[in-house]
Amino acid sequence: MPRVTKSLTARSKHKKVLSSTKGHYGARSRLFKTAKQSKIKALQYAFRDRKNKKRSLRALWISRINAGSREMSIPYSRLIRSLDEKNIILNRKILSDLAVSDNSTFRKVVDIAVN
Repeated sequence: MPRVTKSLTARSKHKKVLSSTKGHYGARSRLFKTAKQSKIKALQYAFRDRKNKKRSLRALWISRINAGSREMSIPYSRLIRSLDEKNIILNRKILSDLAVSDNSTFRKVVDIAVN
């Protein structure tokens, strides 16, 4: 029975890891062992930050809505409570987009909610 070496599969696996860590600094992109560790950590950061991105975007939307509503002398919390009481179903993403880009429509929504 002929002897089987793992050179071809090992080389392809190493190439795959090293190509995925191409932009990393120093040995993290050149040496297989550190590149493998770096790739694992990078994937952990990516997973975590996909969650944090949603969190930070929601905070941005809330601050935009607050800024737009305070121009009309109503605080954010009172606006959201009155929208909920009047059963106006607009999420924070849409409200912030209205506050930034279409101020007249946002003003109408606020007037309907408050009055």
